[in-house]
Amino acid sequence: MKFISGTYKDMAQHKSPLPLLSLCLGILTIFGGRALLAGFVPLPYSFQFFDTLTVIGASFVLYKDYRVLRKGDWVLALALGLAVGIGMGFATLFSPYPFWGWVKSHWGQAVLRGTFTALAGLGGLVISRQGGPVEFHATNGDWRKVSKEMLLGLAIGLPLAILNVFALQFTQGQSIHWQNPLAALVDAFQPGIVEEVLYRFALWGLLWLWLRNSQPERAVWLAGVLAMLIHNYSHFDDLFIQAPLVALGMGAILALFWGLPPLILARRRGLEAAMAFHWIQDAARFLAGF
Repeated sequence: MKFISGTYKDMAQHKSPLPLLSLCLGILTIFGGRALLAGFVPLPYSFQFFDTLTVIGASFVLYKDYRVLRKGDWVLALALGLAVGIGMGFATLFSPYPFWGWVKSHWGQAVLRGTFTALAGLGGLVISRQGGPVEFHATNGDWRKVSKEMLLGLAIGLPLAILNVFALQFTQGQSIHWQNPLAALVDAFQPGIVEEVLYRFALWGLLWLWLRNSQPERAVWLAGVLAMLIHNYSHFDDLFIQAPLVALGMGAILALFWGLPPLILARRRGLEAAMAFHWIQDAARFLAGF
């Protein structure tokens, strides 16, 4: 594979359907293979497969083109990783599954999630600096714009966060149990930051790199939709084993109400808007005891 001037000219054959088909086949293989095998052998969750692949891809991009990064990019990504790690260490309402069955302790998860966030953030910034699909305005120090976009994300997300709480009541068959508000607000930064950096920033950018030469006019949105679907359907691993058709239907609903808004926000208004949208969803559900 030959790289030209720090860009990824040969990652996909120009105007060929093969890169898109191979990408879809790989995604379906991970989901389908896990669903078929999980009933026989213990397997990591889909999120863990895709988290790992995304960080590997982001690390490769970072290794190849780290020179395009500015000092502020490094500071922001490392600060985000540090904040996520410290927050995870003291989290009380957010408890991720043991990573690949190995990392189980709170502080082990803290180190892992902080490292993944920093690496995915740096890889995403490398792609963004080369014309990638999502901007991260904080790297430019435009805090006025950052605040404006985050407020927009919160405003759009709040009604859907309330709807999400009612939907969780219905689907889980349990009533609201109010939790510590401060813990809910702080712990919501874990999925709000980590998942957006991994999926809406790094993975979207990586998929765009793979598709941009073969699908020049559609690569941005094709990559964004694929990243969204990966993120959405990774929530339904157990349901895919028990009732695959129900999982497909619920994933489609999740994509419509809680996947498309942050996708559009990230593309049109920047990563901060998508983070704010995501954060309010989890803050509301943690507060309500889900």
